[in-house]
Amino acid sequence: MKRTSFSNWPCSIATTMDLLGDAWTPLVLREAFYGIRRFDAFQQELGIARNTLTDRLRRLVDEGLLEKRPYQDEPRRYDYVLTEKGRDFFGVLAALSRWGDRWLAGEEGAPVVFHHDTCGHDTHAEVVCARCREPLRAEDTSMRMGPGYPERLKQRPDVRRRFNLGADP
Repeated sequence: MKRTSFSNWPCSIATTMDLLGDAWTPLVLREAFYGIRRFDAFQQELGIARNTLTDRLRRLVDEGLLEKRPYQDEPRRYDYVLTEKGRDFFGVLAALSRWGDRWLAGEEGAPVVFHHDTCGHDTHAEVVCARCREPLRAEDTSMRMGPGYPERLKQRPDVRRRFNLGADP
């Protein structure tokens, strides 16, 4: 069955989910943050089928989150290294981990603890306003059209309702 593409939706959540595609992609990235760089190590740690891993690594390289660096010529083999774009995904994984720790972890607690080497403390991700540093909560936040919202969609009644602009201009 062919997957629906969200790549052209005017929403960064949708386009990010389109890039991720499935649960394997963030798990491959998680392993890269753990220091895994080689195909066989990804496969061993994740228990993922070779063809699925090949597809996910290719996609992450094509999208610029990982870079292939040869480490052997005969046969040709590569390390998969996080790029700046890939390293920037860390906050997304940390936020997912925090949510899972809060809502899905058992009584024994979080399965993985984040340790902030800079200050020397165990910690967790928090989403805060970039301006005032207060927690960013749904009940205190509204969504507005950004500068990248497509002009062709701005006048649609359903879009105007979504952004509280009224039904008609």
